[in-house]
Formats: sequence, structure tokens, C-alpha cells
Amino acid sequence: MVKLRLRRKGRVHHPVYDIVVVDGRARRDGAYLERLGYYDPNTNPSTISIDPERAIYWLNVGGQPTEVVKSLLSYEGVLLRRQLTFKGVSPVEIEEKVVKHKEIVKARFKRRKELRKKRAEAKVKAAAIAAAAPAEEATADA
Repeated sequence: MVKLRLRRKGRVHHPVYDIVVVDGRARRDGAYLERLGYYDPNTNPSTISIDPERAIYWLNVGGQPTEVVKSLLSYEGVLLRRQLTFKGVSPVEIEEKVVKHKEIVKARFKRRKELRKKRAEAKVKAAAIAAAAPAEEATADA
């Protein structure tokens, strides 16, 4: 079975991944059939570069993406492009929809980042209040 998966590169504590097509029985960093792009999780936001035509080709001939690669393909609009191609949508419309999809993904990333920041601040605030409450009780008892 042919798989689309990540191949680790980079240095210690600073991984960079190639998105490759491999035989399912091959080792994680072993020989691969074709390199489709790369993924760098160390930048903010993460850098993803994929050749959509080749990715769609491998998906059409039966390549199975792993969970992470499937989400990367989705972020980049490759799966949307493939679905619209099956429906017979014109290439111009496909490009417009993919650009709109990428904008939505970026907006979602920014919104979730802000929510994570707010949750972290609320957690720190709650911990400070919880730490202050026993100190107030101790002074009230004395």
C-alpha cells in the first residue's frame, strides 16, 4: 500500500518534515518514491509547501495519507481542489475557492490562537485567586 506521510529531517529539538510518498512497509526515514513538499512546525504559523498536482495524482492512484498529512493537505486546499475536480468545476473557480479556503483557515488559526491566550490568562488569574483565598482565611482566623 502506498502512503503519504512525513519524513523527519532537521536537527535535535528542531524537526522539519518532508511530505513523501512511500511504500507502507518502509521505515519512517527510509527510501521514498517521491517528495511532495515539506512542513516546518517551528515557524509561527507553521510553513507548509505541497505540490497539489502530484499530491492529487497519488491520492487518485490509491495513496493513503496519514492523519497528520491529511490535515496538512486539507489546510493547503489540496483535498478541496481534488473534490471540486471530481465535480467538474472549472479551474478558475477551483482557484478562487481554494484561495477563499486558505483565508478561512488563516482566520481560524488567528482566532484559536487568541482563544488559547485568553484561556491561559484566565487560568493564571484563577490560580492567583485560589492562592490568595487561603491566605485571607488564615489572617481572618488570627
